[in-house]
Amino acid sequence: MRKAVNDINRCVACGVCAGECPREAISIYKGCYAVIDTAKCVGCGICQRACPAGSVKVEEV
Repeated sequence: MRKAVNDINRCVACGVCAGECPREAISIYKGCYAVIDTAKCVGCGICQRACPAGSVKVEEV
């Protein structure tokens, strides 16, 4: 099973990943970093490709 994970130390909270996620599984926490709801995430990789900071990765879990 694949899920997206976010490295909050690299995240710039731009919201691009959240805007691209077709499952609405990503939100921006207090303007600081992206949070991924793993219950909604299907591991499609759209967020990973969209992230300009390279902080979002899809991994096997």
